[in-house]
Amino acid sequence: MRLGVISDTHGHVELTRPAVRMLESLEVDGVLHCGDIGSIAVVELFAKWPTHFVFGNCDENTGAFAAAIERAGQTCHGMFGDLNFDGLKVALLHSHERNRFRDAIDSGQYRLVCYGHTHVAAIDRRGETVVLNPGAIYRASPHSIAVVDLPAVEASIIAI
Repeated sequence: MRLGVISDTHGHVELTRPAVRMLESLEVDGVLHCGDIGSIAVVELFAKWPTHFVFGNCDENTGAFAAAIERAGQTCHGMFGDLNFDGLKVALLHSHERNRFRDAIDSGQYRLVCYGHTHVAAIDRRGETVVLNPGAIYRASPHSIAVVDLPAVEASIIAI
């Protein structure tokens, strides 16, 4: 299984479209959005895949976002996603809640922790846990996303 990981779109549809085209070319099976979605129009760009969304610190009116995500047939996890892909546990969050972020990493229960907020792409390891920030679509240079191959948990950053 191949997952696309994206973050910090901040409602910028025109900046997100090239990332969506890249995800198509990478033939991902699903997408994880690490927060700061920014607009319902961004949610609609991910209709091709099962997509999991969490909220970031800039996502206001979370009730309207949650309803739009559900209407689009996608999954809204609120502030924290506790996901399971064929027995492989994945944490999905924005990381602005620092204690929750540290707990997800330090708990040892997740093989993959995907986060956003910093607008800086990074792949780190903490024991058996891969800690992945795909970078950002808005206010980043370069704009970037990530792809993760499961079950090997092999992650790569892709510049857009």
